[in-house]
Amino acid sequence: MPRSLRADARANHERLLEVAAQAFAQEGTEASMKAIAAEAGVGIGTLYRRFPTREDLIEATYRNETDRLCASARQLLNEKAPQAALRTWMEAFVDYMLTKRGMADALPVILATREGLRLHSRDALKAAVTTLLEAGIAAGQVRQDVAPNDILMALGGITLITGHEHERDLASRLITLLLDGLTPDREYGPTATA
Repeated sequence: MPRSLRADARANHERLLEVAAQAFAQEGTEASMKAIAAEAGVGIGTLYRRFPTREDLIEATYRNETDRLCASARQLLNEKAPQAALRTWMEAFVDYMLTKRGMADALPVILATREGLRLHSRDALKAAVTTLLEAGIAAGQVRQDVAPNDILMALGGITLITGHEHERDLASRLITLLLDGLTPDREYGPTATA
């Protein structure tokens, strides 16, 4: 988002992205641009001045949702114990991925054609998970041998299962199992004995 926007223009921009994320999650990328503008409380002209194409709005929405999720890691650590912060972030990750699924038909092309977008997302998510894991390890609440990419892969799998089963509560139960596996007083993996 351009930094030179007036406060009201910045608020409109943020509101458009918030409404677009909800619309794409519920209706997919064919959600009505006119309805998005109306729900955001702006005219369709304002929407198209900010986002000249549907792809521009999808990219901005995806980038905004990624950035919001990643920024929340540090905020959560300021408010909660590390393991509770990690759990809250994991729940938010599932919601983020479900929103992203609403954009699934358009995202592959956008990610392939918008330079740096895929790398930006991957690096930002890995940094957020690393921040949460390091805090958990320092507090003795998370095992030291946990790789951030493994957590992201596990959460991706949880999201796929949840989306397939259309049962959001399932994600919370699976996150509980994942967190239990991160507890430092247990030994898992190839060297664990039965």
